[in-house]
Amino acid sequence: MSVVRFGVSLEKELLDDLDEFVKKNRFTNRSQAIRQLIAENTARSKWECNNIVVGSITLIYDHHKRELVHKLHDIQHHYHHEILSSQHFHLNHDICMEIIAVKGEAKLLTELSDKLIAIKGIQHGKLTMSRA
Repeated sequence: MSVVRFGVSLEKELLDDLDEFVKKNRFTNRSQAIRQLIAENTARSKWECNNIVVGSITLIYDHHKRELVHKLHDIQHHYHHEILSSQHFHLNHDICMEIIAVKGEAKLLTELSDKLIAIKGIQHGKLTMSRA
């Protein structure tokens, strides 16, 4: 992949926002930040077009909640073609974090994550997608 240099004109306030974004995210330079922003935008448009994407679903929950783990597994079995792997972490005696690696049509991954996050007892859930 070759690199092409080009100039960009921005209003001072927007440039300040970009510099803050670079600093906050610890990018080495503005170019790296711009690449990241373009990649995120490209991935978002692919989600809307229902292309094949990859991602992760992160869930935080109290594993003592009645039937929660059973419901998580039941839903995941219905989406076994989209789930690549899952990893379970014990954050403390009660709270667990599960990260589920997924690949498939954006619509299906969104549907899967919505179902998982909606389970009673899920304290936090987030789907992150990127282009495949």
